[in-house]
Amino acid sequence: MMGRICLREGDITEEAVDAIVNAANSALVLGAGVAGAIRSRGGPSIQEECDAIGPIEVGDAAITGAGALPARHVIHAASMPPGGRASEQSVRSAMRRSLELANAHGLETVAVPAIGAGVAGLPMRRCAEILLEEASAHLRGETTVREVRFVLFGEPAFRLFESVDDARKIAEQVGRMGAD
Repeated sequence: MMGRICLREGDITEEAVDAIVNAANSALVLGAGVAGAIRSRGGPSIQEECDAIGPIEVGDAAITGAGALPARHVIHAASMPPGGRASEQSVRSAMRRSLELANAHGLETVAVPAIGAGVAGLPMRRCAEILLEEASAHLRGETTVREVRFVLFGEPAFRLFESVDDARKIAEQVGRMGAD
């Protein structure tokens, strides 16, 4: 059975899932944005685990515990260097590695923010296209992941992901019709 992609507007640090994905930098320093919220709500143990692992390559990912968060793990998707910008390729690679790590750890539910948007500089629409493509491709393969839940902060981000996801679903349906 293929897993599903869900979209939700909200605060990713409140998601009770196997793992939340952190929009991280390659030094694994929990700075601003999603990472800052994870640091303040999850407590110091997450940064301590990151310090023991990092730095990692841009486009790679690492997994830690989730401290006081309701999730079991945090997967740190390094889409940019510290103080730098994300590229389409680094976001694609970091998302792919995050889902591979989730699968390697037998995780079933993963909540993902808009990796690469915001401070990382990638336009939100392109971010949505890349993340949804990678999630869809991963779920078509052999994986323990049953749900990729995009948790988007604010209605504008949610609506943009929703329109990109609708277009993706229509394209898949048209592709299936052409195969008949």
